Order: sequence, then C-alpha cells, then structure tokens
Amino acid sequence: MAINLHIPARDAIYPVSGIRIGTAEAGIRKAGRRDITVFLLDEGAAVAGVFTRNRFRAAPVQVCEAHLAAGKGIRALVVNTGNANAGTGAPGLQASHDTCTALADLLHVQAEQVLPFSTGVILEPLPVDRLIAGLPAALADAQADHWFEAAHSIMTTDTQPKIHSQRITLGGAQVTITGISKGAGMIRPNMATMLGFLGTDAGLAPALLQNLTRAIADQSFNRITVDGDTSTNDSFIILATGASGVQIESAQDPRYAPLAQALTEAARELAQKIVRDAEGATKFMTIRVEQAASTEEALKVAYAIAHSPLVKTAFYASDPNLGRILAAIGYAGIDDLDVSKLTLWLGDVQVATQGGRDPDYREEDGQRVMAEPEILVRVALGRGAVADTVYTCDFSHEYVSINADYRS
Repeated sequence: MAINLHIPARDAIYPVSGIRIGTAEAGIRKAGRRDITVFLLDEGAAVAGVFTRNRFRAAPVQVCEAHLAAGKGIRALVVNTGNANAGTGAPGLQASHDTCTALADLLHVQAEQVLPFSTGVILEPLPVDRLIAGLPAALADAQADHWFEAAHSIMTTDTQPKIHSQRITLGGAQVTITGISKGAGMIRPNMATMLGFLGTDAGLAPALLQNLTRAIADQSFNRITVDGDTSTNDSFIILATGASGVQIESAQDPRYAPLAQALTEAARELAQKIVRDAEGATKFMTIRVEQAASTEEALKVAYAIAHSPLVKTAFYASDPNLGRILAAIGYAGIDDLDVSKLTLWLGDVQVATQGGRDPDYREEDGQRVMAEPEILVRVALGRGAVADTVYTCDFSHEYVSINADYRS
C-alpha cells in the first residue's frame, strides 16, 4: 500500500530533448512483462553517476564505473529487472560486458559508451542471451515520451511507478527535468537508491555534473532508509543533454544554483517515493534531528531511530511506546550525550524533555499522531546548531511476507 504517492498524469510527464527510451519483454525472470529498458542519448550529452559502497558491488556497477571513467561519451543505458547480476563473479562481469557490446553494435558506437544496470535476485546467473535477444525490440520501441513505460519496466517489488517531471525557466529559456526511480526493499543507500535516473535538457560541464550528482545524492537518496540494508546494485544517474540550449560551465553561472535546486528537489521526491512505496509500509516517517554538533551526529541519531525494528513495529501498530525512540537515541553512538538537554516531539506533541517524560504529555495525544499515515519525529539534542533529516517507514507483517517469498 503506497502512502500518498503521487503519480503524474501522462500529459504532465515531459519528454527530455536528447533522450529516447524503449522497453521490451526479454523473459529475464518472468514471462509477459517488460523487463528491459534502453535509454538512448544524443551525442554530446553529459552523464554522471554515483554507486553503491557495498563491497559486493554487482557486475554492472563495476562496468558502469569503468565506462564512465573512460570518458568516451555515454550514448546509451540498458537496464534489466528480475536478476541483479550480483555475486556472479567473472561470468557476471562478462555478461555485463557482452550486454554493452551487443547494444553498442546495434547503435554503431563503442561498448564503453554503454552503461548497464541490473536489479532483482542476487547470486543467480544473468540470462544474458535473453537480454541481448530483447534489445532490438527495445530499440524499435524507443520514443522521447516513454518515461512512464520505463518507470513500470524497472520495477521489481514496487507496487507503483515512481516518476517526477517539471519545467523551469533559466535565464529566459525553458528547461525540462524528468526522472524515474525504483526500490521498495533492501533500501539504506550508502550513496543513492536501488536505481534512479534523472534527465534534463540543460547542459552541464562533465566535472560540474559529477560533483552536483554526488551533492544531490547526499541530500536525497542518501537520506532514505527502509530496512537498513545497502543493496549491491545501487545506482543514481543524471543525464544532461544540453538540447535546450542552456549550457552551464561553472557553479558561478547564475543559472547553476536554481538548476541545482530543482534537480535536488526532483531527486528528493523520487527518493521519498521509494519510502512511500516500501515493502509492506503503512506509515511514512520523517525523522528530523536538530541542535546537533555535526551532520554526522545528527545522522547517527536519525538512523538509529529509523532502523530500530522496535520503533518501526510500534509505529505500524500505532502504539505510542515512545520510550523505544529514547532508547534508540541513547545507543546512537554519542558517548557524551547529555540527555537532560534533549527534547522529543511526535508531530505537534512534546513527549519528552529534560531527560524524562514531558509533564503535559498524554498518551492519547501520542496515539492520535501515530494513527496518521505521515508522521514527524523531531529530536533536539541541545548540543549545537546542525540539523538533518532522514525519511523512513514502519515495519508490517507484509514486509516479512514479501521478503520471505521474494524468490518463490
């Protein structure tokens, strides 16, 4: 059950000039569903990405990193669902290289100009012959307005497609930003998300785009968690075609800041949609930590709360067992935390202050807030002026069922 997840109407999903997208059925894992997606980029597009820090990085992640580093100009992306091609050793790497070569041959470009992505079951060989056989159909399907189809094609346990699209004006020129993401479980990105693709027809110098992509990931996909597990396949890519005529070469360009802000907001919305559609989720929770001494400290506390199974199950049951939040704050790893300076709010209700229960707190007020589908947990540490926010969800019976039966 997705929580207040907005899916834009088809006519509100704007094509990005310089990008065409096609999907096809390849039978990677299940018959009768579109499970491969290709993005085709006009020559001159800049592409940047950030990837999982999991040491068991999937084969396509390793190939993507190498191809981006080669600097030959990316012309295509290929995504398969149903199989992660992770934990597959040398054969998995060869499968990713073979996929790139096959698509490059069809497009008459170099294999290093293709980026591969996979998502699905880990530790199973990728049926690369099926993937390659499906590429011609995906190319034949390629259109500029196929973002909606792509958002469906990259889904695994997602129940809803995740799409964002908008147009902004930069220096008198219209610029389009459209993106998609997928992910519902194994989400605690240590860089980005399971898969996220954000396109714009603004142009950005390659080095500038890479720095911006990292900064955007830190403010969006690096601020979500469902279950605390970092995937082997996390990838976040920004595609900047320059087809709008807007070309930005430095951060000092007056058009850079509003573009960066719009791209960050788009990525943040795509990231939050992953949490809203998390496996079995019934509550969307915003964990905001204020008055911390550093960003690291704020995130330690926020993630301790967001990852606690006891906190997450209490929210699922709408049970105001809020001592669990205090316990999570206490073990977050701030050894010199003075709990007498701490204040805790649940929505608009002050729960704890000066190291104990607020004298005016009533359990029925906590129950009222916890029954809502969207809940703010706010903590003031009384240690400094730094604040940060993490987005998460509850744990339900369905989360266990989905993950227990995932391979069945």
